[in-house]
Amino acid sequence: MSNMNALPLLEPEVPEAVAPCCPPLTERPFTADEAETAARMFKALGDPVRLRLFTSVASHEGGEACVCDISDVGVSQPTVSHHLKKLKDAGLLTSERRGTWVYYRVEPSVLAAMGKLLTIAPVAA
Repeated sequence: MSNMNALPLLEPEVPEAVAPCCPPLTERPFTADEAETAARMFKALGDPVRLRLFTSVASHEGGEACVCDISDVGVSQPTVSHHLKKLKDAGLLTSERRGTWVYYRVEPSVLAAMGKLLTIAPVAA
């Protein structure tokens, strides 16, 4: 007879849907909360290492990247982890731990919201 017990399975974490942060720049002035959110996103992308990491994740095959696949940006691994955390805190990345590794993903809604934010609304004729 075996003394082994079956361990319960953990449900994978499902990232929350990302809502657009702000209206297009030409639609109306931002509220204080919208300006804070947009500034946090732009500040996170204002660092060249973070921008490289963000584009590495966004352009990675399958739309997600393991931290082990995106560490070649000229800084140490702890610094990569720090920058990825900043991007995640700014709402630009989501992450999921799978065993030893963490996988990062840029949610399509984040890219769409950023694109919409910087789009000029058509002028009514």
